[in-house]
Amino acid sequence: MTGLQNLEKGFTIWLTGPSGAGKTTLAVKLARKLREMGYRVEILDGDTIRKTLYPELGFSKEAREMHNRVVIHMAKLLSRNGVIAIVSLISPYKTVREYARKEIGDFIEVYVYAPLEVRIQRDPKGLYAKAIRGEIKGLTGYDGIYEEPENPEVKVDSSKMTPEEEVEAVIQKAREMGYLP
Repeated sequence: MTGLQNLEKGFTIWLTGPSGAGKTTLAVKLARKLREMGYRVEILDGDTIRKTLYPELGFSKEAREMHNRVVIHMAKLLSRNGVIAIVSLISPYKTVREYARKEIGDFIEVYVYAPLEVRIQRDPKGLYAKAIRGEIKGLTGYDGIYEEPENPEVKVDSSKMTPEEEVEAVIQKAREMGYLP
Protein backbone atom coordinates (compact mmCIF):
# COMPACT_ATOMS: atom_id res chain seq x y z
CA MET A 1 0.00 0.00 0.00
CA THR A 2 1.33 3.45 -0.83
CA GLY A 3 0.70 6.67 1.06
CA LEU A 4 -1.14 7.12 4.30
CA GLN A 5 -4.82 6.47 4.66
CA ASN A 6 -6.58 9.38 6.26
CA LEU A 7 -8.91 8.58 9.09
CA GLU A 8 -11.35 11.41 9.83
CA LYS A 9 -10.88 10.54 13.46
CA GLY A 10 -8.27 8.39 15.00
CA PHE A 11 -8.86 6.19 17.98
CA THR A 12 -6.98 4.81 20.94
CA ILE A 13 -6.08 1.20 21.59
CA TRP A 14 -5.45 0.99 25.33
CA LEU A 15 -3.31 -2.01 26.33
CA THR A 16 -3.54 -2.72 30.05
CA GLY A 17 -2.01 -5.53 32.09
CA PRO A 18 0.67 -6.18 34.73
CA SER A 19 4.39 -6.06 34.00
CA GLY A 20 5.48 -8.95 31.80
CA ALA A 21 1.99 -9.60 30.39
CA GLY A 22 3.06 -8.78 26.83
CA LYS A 23 1.83 -5.20 26.29
CA THR A 24 5.00 -3.90 24.65
CA THR A 25 5.30 -6.87 22.31
CA LEU A 26 1.69 -6.46 21.21
CA ALA A 27 2.06 -2.67 20.85
CA VAL A 28 5.09 -2.97 18.56
CA LYS A 29 3.58 -5.69 16.38
CA LEU A 30 0.21 -3.96 16.22
CA ALA A 31 1.83 -0.66 15.23
CA ARG A 32 3.86 -2.39 12.53
CA LYS A 33 0.75 -4.07 11.08
CA LEU A 34 -1.33 -0.88 11.12
CA ARG A 35 1.52 1.08 9.45
CA GLU A 36 1.73 -1.62 6.77
CA MET A 37 -2.00 -1.04 6.23
CA GLY A 38 -1.17 2.64 5.67
CA TYR A 39 -2.35 4.23 8.91
CA ARG A 40 -0.70 6.85 11.05
CA VAL A 41 0.18 5.20 14.35
CA GLU A 42 1.94 6.30 17.52
CA ILE A 43 2.88 4.13 20.47
CA LEU A 44 2.58 5.81 23.86
CA ASP A 45 4.64 3.55 26.08
CA GLY A 46 4.18 4.28 29.76
CA ASP A 47 7.77 3.45 30.72
CA THR A 48 9.26 5.60 27.95
CA ILE A 49 7.05 8.59 28.76
CA ARG A 50 7.84 8.31 32.46
CA LYS A 51 11.61 8.11 31.86
CA THR A 52 11.52 11.02 29.40
CA LEU A 53 9.21 13.49 31.13
CA TYR A 54 9.52 12.82 34.86
CA PRO A 55 12.07 10.14 35.78
CA GLU A 56 11.90 10.98 39.48
CA LEU A 57 8.16 10.36 39.73
CA GLY A 58 7.38 7.60 42.17
CA PHE A 59 4.84 4.81 42.01
CA SER A 60 2.32 5.93 44.62
CA LYS A 61 -1.34 5.81 43.62
CA GLU A 62 -1.32 9.59 43.14
CA ALA A 63 1.87 9.49 41.03
CA ARG A 64 0.48 6.70 38.86
CA GLU A 65 -2.79 8.54 38.35
CA MET A 66 -0.95 11.73 37.36
CA HIS A 67 1.20 9.75 34.91
CA ASN A 68 -1.91 8.08 33.48
CA ARG A 69 -3.66 11.45 33.03
CA VAL A 70 -0.70 12.77 31.01
CA VAL A 71 -0.84 9.71 28.75
CA ILE A 72 -4.63 10.05 28.41
CA HIS A 73 -4.22 13.66 27.28
CA MET A 74 -1.56 12.70 24.72
CA ALA A 75 -3.73 9.87 23.36
CA LYS A 76 -6.72 12.21 23.10
CA LEU A 77 -4.72 14.75 21.08
CA LEU A 78 -3.39 12.09 18.72
CA SER A 79 -6.78 10.43 18.26
CA ARG A 80 -8.60 13.63 17.40
CA ASN A 81 -5.97 14.37 14.75
CA GLY A 82 -6.46 11.15 12.80
CA VAL A 83 -3.77 9.08 14.47
CA ILE A 84 -4.21 5.63 15.95
CA ALA A 85 -2.71 5.90 19.44
CA ILE A 86 -1.56 2.63 20.95
CA VAL A 87 -1.16 3.08 24.70
CA SER A 88 0.96 0.50 26.50
CA LEU A 89 0.47 1.20 30.16
CA ILE A 90 -0.08 -0.98 33.22
CA SER A 91 -2.90 1.39 34.29
CA PRO A 92 -3.84 -0.70 37.34
CA TYR A 93 -6.86 1.29 38.44
CA LYS A 94 -10.28 0.78 36.94
CA THR A 95 -11.30 4.39 37.62
CA VAL A 96 -8.38 5.71 35.56
CA ARG A 97 -9.22 3.43 32.63
CA GLU A 98 -12.85 4.52 32.83
CA TYR A 99 -11.70 8.15 32.81
CA ALA A 100 -9.53 7.42 29.75
CA ARG A 101 -12.47 5.85 27.93
CA LYS A 102 -14.72 8.83 28.71
CA GLU A 103 -12.10 11.48 27.97
CA ILE A 104 -10.78 9.99 24.71
CA GLY A 105 -14.09 8.73 23.35
CA ASP A 106 -13.01 6.46 20.49
CA PHE A 107 -11.44 3.74 22.57
CA ILE A 108 -10.67 0.03 22.57
CA GLU A 109 -9.60 -1.45 25.87
CA VAL A 110 -7.40 -4.50 25.44
CA TYR A 111 -6.64 -6.57 28.51
CA VAL A 112 -3.28 -8.23 27.96
CA TYR A 113 -3.34 -11.21 30.29
CA ALA A 114 -0.71 -13.75 31.28
CA PRO A 115 -0.77 -15.92 34.42
CA LEU A 116 1.50 -14.79 37.25
CA GLU A 117 3.84 -17.77 36.82
CA VAL A 118 4.35 -16.85 33.15
CA ARG A 119 5.02 -13.19 34.01
CA ILE A 120 7.53 -14.28 36.68
CA GLN A 121 9.26 -16.51 34.13
CA ARG A 122 9.45 -13.68 31.56
CA ASP A 123 10.33 -10.92 34.05
CA PRO A 124 11.75 -8.58 31.38
CA LYS A 125 12.75 -5.89 33.89
CA GLY A 126 13.73 -8.15 36.78
CA LEU A 127 10.92 -6.70 38.90
CA TYR A 128 9.36 -9.99 39.96
CA ALA A 129 12.76 -11.33 41.07
CA LYS A 130 13.21 -8.21 43.21
CA ALA A 131 9.69 -8.53 44.63
CA ILE A 132 10.21 -12.21 45.45
CA ARG A 133 13.45 -11.34 47.27
CA GLY A 134 11.58 -8.61 49.14
CA GLU A 135 13.65 -5.82 47.60
CA ILE A 136 10.57 -4.02 46.31
CA LYS A 137 7.04 -3.92 47.68
CA GLY A 138 3.74 -3.28 45.97
CA LEU A 139 4.65 -4.62 42.52
CA THR A 140 1.51 -4.32 40.44
CA GLY A 141 0.01 -7.73 39.85
CA TYR A 142 2.26 -9.41 42.43
CA ASP A 143 1.77 -7.89 45.87
CA GLY A 144 0.39 -4.61 44.53
CA ILE A 145 -3.05 -3.76 43.22
CA TYR A 146 -4.10 -4.52 39.67
CA GLU A 147 -7.83 -4.20 39.10
CA GLU A 148 -8.63 -6.50 36.17
CA PRO A 149 -10.86 -5.01 33.46
CA GLU A 150 -14.43 -6.27 33.79
CA ASN A 151 -15.58 -5.74 30.21
CA PRO A 152 -12.64 -5.01 27.92
CA GLU A 153 -13.40 -4.94 24.21
CA VAL A 154 -10.61 -7.49 23.71
CA LYS A 155 -8.85 -9.87 26.07
CA VAL A 156 -5.75 -11.64 24.85
CA ASP A 157 -3.89 -14.35 26.73
CA SER A 158 -0.27 -13.99 25.72
CA SER A 159 0.56 -17.39 27.24
CA LYS A 160 -1.77 -19.10 24.74
CA MET A 161 -1.95 -16.78 21.73
CA THR A 162 0.80 -15.78 19.34
CA PRO A 163 1.44 -12.04 18.96
CA GLU A 164 0.08 -12.31 15.41
CA GLU A 165 -3.19 -13.80 16.72
CA GLU A 166 -3.41 -10.98 19.27
CA VAL A 167 -2.86 -8.36 16.53
CA GLU A 168 -5.58 -9.91 14.40
CA ALA A 169 -8.03 -9.97 17.35
CA VAL A 170 -7.49 -6.25 17.98
CA ILE A 171 -7.78 -5.29 14.29
CA GLN A 172 -10.95 -7.38 13.96
CA LYS A 173 -12.49 -5.55 16.94
CA ALA A 174 -11.47 -2.17 15.45
CA ARG A 175 -13.33 -3.15 12.28
CA GLU A 176 -16.39 -4.34 14.23
CA MET A 177 -16.50 -1.04 16.09
CA GLY A 178 -16.26 0.94 12.84
CA TYR A 179 -12.84 2.46 13.51
CA LEU A 180 -11.29 0.70 10.51
CA PRO A 181 -12.94 -0.13 7.17
